[in-house]
Amino acid sequence: MNDIHVATHGTPDTHRHVAVVGAGVIGSSWTALFLAKGLAVTVTDPLPDVARQVHDQLQAAVPTLRALGLPTEDLERNLHFEADLGKAVADADVVQENGPERLAVKQDVFARIEQAARPDALLISSTSGIRATDIAQALRRPARLVIGHPFNPPHLIPLVEVAPGEKTDREVVERAVAFYTALGKKPQVLRKEAPGFVANRLQAALFREAVNLVVQGVVTESELDEIVTSSIGLRWAVAGPFRSFHLGGGPGGLPHFLEHLGPGLEGLWHDLGTPELDEPTVQLLSRQARFGASVEELDAARDEAQVRVMRAVSGSADPTVQAGQAERSAGN
Repeated sequence: MNDIHVATHGTPDTHRHVAVVGAGVIGSSWTALFLAKGLAVTVTDPLPDVARQVHDQLQAAVPTLRALGLPTEDLERNLHFEADLGKAVADADVVQENGPERLAVKQDVFARIEQAARPDALLISSTSGIRATDIAQALRRPARLVIGHPFNPPHLIPLVEVAPGEKTDREVVERAVAFYTALGKKPQVLRKEAPGFVANRLQAALFREAVNLVVQGVVTESELDEIVTSSIGLRWAVAGPFRSFHLGGGPGGLPHFLEHLGPGLEGLWHDLGTPELDEPTVQLLSRQARFGASVEELDAARDEAQVRVMRAVSGSADPTVQAGQAERSAGN
């Protein structure tokens, strides 16, 4: 599944109707983006008050959608609810599943989806860690299924990890990439399956050491957050770990960095902690989780700040981009 290259035009015309299966935080966020992009959305979820919950989450997403330049007037005009899963997916061009993170549940849901959906419907799971290969064992045609793992919240954060299974058809991957690209997302096709994919594995590694440092009394939660947001958080927003260390190597780049600073970095690997989320650790972390505002207020403030960050980096300080722009200007 390496080196996927697709055209991005035409996707909204061929994928106009999306069935959102599961309307929790991720499903409602996807719904907000799909609606703002002019797609028709059918939401299915067994919760009795699902319409109210989705409405509330859509309204909460409106300020962010507006900040992104997306239309929000009469946002719910193309929104429909259907309690019956089979009926909800029957006419969908795309099925975006966001159910509970349990393999047996996802296998059951996709077996039912496959029975009811059109043969050409794009079947995607938003699972945060389960492999497509494992979910697809329940399908008659496992080649149809692909993972489209977003970074929360999907209506804001650009990344979508497109993770094919062992039997996923290449054309399915290409269609998923085209679909997400046309929505303004940044899909990244993974070359090999890995539980948790890439972004979540990186989060898990950093959070493990964050928990260790708090448990060891080196810093508090708020102090660690301040350290991250005023250092590597800023740096990684414009250059990832490999490019950052390439720059850290000076004119010699990453080879020089690895030769001279690599041994010290490797030494830290052996010193990193391996905490467990046992009861004392959970109690400690919970006691320190005091952020001075409600979750809703913090969520809104984070999204507002995230939009500003995305705007700041969207011009790109990438010299390869700047060089290309300079060449085009010179040619005019």
